[in-house]
Amino acid sequence: MSIKAIIFGATGMVGEGVLHEALNDTDVESILVVGRRSCNVQHKKLTELLHTDFYDYTKIENNLRGYNACFFCLGVTSIGKNEDEYSRLTYDLTMAAAHTLSRLNPDMVFCYVSGVGTDSSEKGRIMWARVKGKTENDLMKLPFKSVYAFRPGFIKPIAGLKNTQTFSKILAPFYPVLSLLFPKYICTLEDLGKSMIRVVDNGYPKSILECTDIAHVAGIEHNKST
Repeated sequence: MSIKAIIFGATGMVGEGVLHEALNDTDVESILVVGRRSCNVQHKKLTELLHTDFYDYTKIENNLRGYNACFFCLGVTSIGKNEDEYSRLTYDLTMAAAHTLSRLNPDMVFCYVSGVGTDSSEKGRIMWARVKGKTENDLMKLPFKSVYAFRPGFIKPIAGLKNTQTFSKILAPFYPVLSLLFPKYICTLEDLGKSMIRVVDNGYPKSILECTDIAHVAGIEHNKST
């Protein structure tokens, strides 16, 4: 399958890693990065579109047509935010893009980076988990070809990328031990990117992918190439 992907969040650690994997994957034909500032990456596959209002895409709709995948990697911490603030920066922001893209590209596969511990019931005591759960649930009601929610925990960064979080750099050397002790809560950024590409290619039986699913899907791609 020839993938034409839109990526949101390429100036963050996760989005940069997903972009890195997409640029190096032969199944990905072209990539549109939508961001407030440049990701400072140049590649023959890559087009960049700077946009300031992530709640209104009216002015750039024509630029968003003709894509069959979206890797939505935007996200903020809930620390220091009340539920209304966090909901606007998580739920409202994600759904604004998703509503637009589902209307323009009904054959699109939408891949949303969520998080381990997300509350699908939307009724738990943890605020961020409820908001993420509502976001996942409502994305899956939209008229996309399919929607997948990825729930990583700690993500081992890709060496050499510039937007790696300090916390991730510190823990990266301990990844082999952490992955043995906590396989349900640990994945690599490389595997996350690969798994997002592979579900666009091949689908997956589950709409929610935990860390073990992420590793499994990424491993399928690896096995195919060996």
